[in-house]
Amino acid sequence: MFDFVPNFFLYLIIMAGVTYLVRMIPLVCFRKKITGRFVRSFLYYVPYAVLSVMTVPGILFATGHIISAVAGTLVALGLSYYRKSLIVVASFAALAVLV
Repeated sequence: MFDFVPNFFLYLIIMAGVTYLVRMIPLVCFRKKITGRFVRSFLYYVPYAVLSVMTVPGILFATGHIISAVAGTLVALGLSYYRKSLIVVASFAALAVLV
């Protein structure tokens, strides 16, 4: 009945170790402030690039049809360009997907 428990704890320990290493290694390796202009600009844009790479496929494949996903995306981009609130953007994007 509880055959998944040993695997669960193994996966949990591995995940915790990887998460800890990802956060610890930069602190150990880079003791001084990073002064390289290219490296600093690269590190500045990494979170935006990763977020985009994770979000865009989720947006495009969230519906059964690519056309409705693109329509919702275009509506969301247009409304966000005009600085509408998040609830307005999400509501109209969902409405565009349904239409």
